[in-house]
Amino acid sequence: MEKRWVYKPVPDEIAVKQISDSLKISPTLASILCQRNLCSFESAKAYFRPSLDDLHDPFLIRDMDKAVDRLNEAIHQNEKVLIYGDYDVDGTTSVALVYSYLRQYVQVIDFYIPNRETEGYGVSSQGIEWAHDHGFSLIISLDCGIKSVDKIKEAKLRGIDFIICDHHLPDAVIPAAVAVLDPKRIDCPYPYKELSGCGVGFKFLQAFTTQNDIDPASLFSLLDLVVVSIAADIVPITGENRILAYYGLRILNSGAPLRPGLEALKELAGLKEELDISSIVFGFAPRINAAGRMGDAKRSVHMLLAETKEEAFEKADIVNESNKQRRGFDTSITKEALLMIEQDSLLRKSRSTVLYKETWHKGVVGIVASRCIEKYYRPTIILTQSNGKAMGSARSVPGFDVHSAIVECADLLEQYGGHMYAAGLTMKVENVPAFRERFEEIVARTITEELLIPQIEIDTKLNLSQITPNFYNIIKQMKPFGPGNPTPVFWSECVFDTGSCRVVGDTHLKLRLAQDGNTPLDAIAFGMADHYDRIQKGIPFDVCYSIEENTYRGIISLQLRIKDIRFAS
Repeated sequence: MEKRWVYKPVPDEIAVKQISDSLKISPTLASILCQRNLCSFESAKAYFRPSLDDLHDPFLIRDMDKAVDRLNEAIHQNEKVLIYGDYDVDGTTSVALVYSYLRQYVQVIDFYIPNRETEGYGVSSQGIEWAHDHGFSLIISLDCGIKSVDKIKEAKLRGIDFIICDHHLPDAVIPAAVAVLDPKRIDCPYPYKELSGCGVGFKFLQAFTTQNDIDPASLFSLLDLVVVSIAADIVPITGENRILAYYGLRILNSGAPLRPGLEALKELAGLKEELDISSIVFGFAPRINAAGRMGDAKRSVHMLLAETKEEAFEKADIVNESNKQRRGFDTSITKEALLMIEQDSLLRKSRSTVLYKETWHKGVVGIVASRCIEKYYRPTIILTQSNGKAMGSARSVPGFDVHSAIVECADLLEQYGGHMYAAGLTMKVENVPAFRERFEEIVARTITEELLIPQIEIDTKLNLSQITPNFYNIIKQMKPFGPGNPTPVFWSECVFDTGSCRVVGDTHLKLRLAQDGNTPLDAIAFGMADHYDRIQKGIPFDVCYSIEENTYRGIISLQLRIKDIRFAS
């Protein structure tokens, strides 16, 4: 698939020189910092040396004082408190975080995760009924609740108060809960808006410790759960998220024994090197998610709360089996979905994809949407039938707000919610054709041609001779990488292979690149074996790449991870 190289703007030369001089780093690295709005010594220092002291005052979140007061009241009155969370990674880590912390202060506490198949997303009537039947008078909802206006009313009629901790975009009407903690509320003055659901739960606990003069050390020890939520929910690794992720990864890579549940996941995923955002996304997240997708998400919470290695591995094995089952559904449904597109000439030419089949498994439709985008690069919605309704997940391409497009179809929907790049929706089955037509019209009218071509954002041009261990050591200090703080991508022109180019694994290339007589550098190009013939003939080309360390037989060396190759003609 053709890729579009997008070059980031060249920063102001004076700003680059100032940051280069103050930090004693190369202009190239200073330029990358300025592109990330780190143009002063103070901002760069905070970036390279994240500090928990720089976390914002949690009481800046609207309703935080009400939330802490209500929790304190529940503790003093010996009320039963229920921790209620969504069934995805963000929701289950949120529940594990808040439950494990508050159980040392709340006399009777339990948790509840709705069943994806029978209850769906968000606060459910079944959950409220269960809480009422078991005598709970306070529910703390995590990663959900901001749209549950009717359900909160229902709970209130049953004598149950709600504290909502959410990070999704609210509607015009805010639920009438005791407290609604959501940085995305229009009337919320909190300076950082991109917390994960678990991050909002963490801020609630931070406020609780502050109000009650509790040493925060025990709370900070739970940041391993927060970083898992940050990675899995694909929120920006900027500002407060960056601080929380940095210290969460420090816990995971400290050399001390991991939380038993995460230790079990690490072993089952075969992760042996230092954990980072990427290894959490591809190693931990699918397994934690699988329990909710294929059965009961409470299994993931029990795994995360396990206190012994034996208990953790018992729970993790079940979760891992769910993930294997999920992969099977994922593969078969993706094949079926792609075939539906290929066999429909009108759909092949469309600017969007909306597919519906009543027998598809509800738990994998979001994954299938992402898989379809890998081949047909455009906003995609995959729908199936659940409880007599068409429901599904939407995924988008960078730069296109799929949530806003769905909002324009609100009159055809019964429920929807989500983010710019991912959303969920429910409608009557008979509305699917009208929705498909309306959604396509909106996308075709608003998306640009450029957004329909996969893009590679490039930080700056680089000569291969500039790539040294010292240069890379500065880049390593820019971690953790992720959305909002991506791994730097460079481009170099007129490079050539020194004669060692070979195909590995049928579709990949292993190269050794040189430019202007510099010492050759190893490079790996995944899925680019079709360039082999031209490269092995010595034809020079331009390349964009990131830099990484490669360990082979105990020897660590620098390697280029190639993202794309361009020949002059």
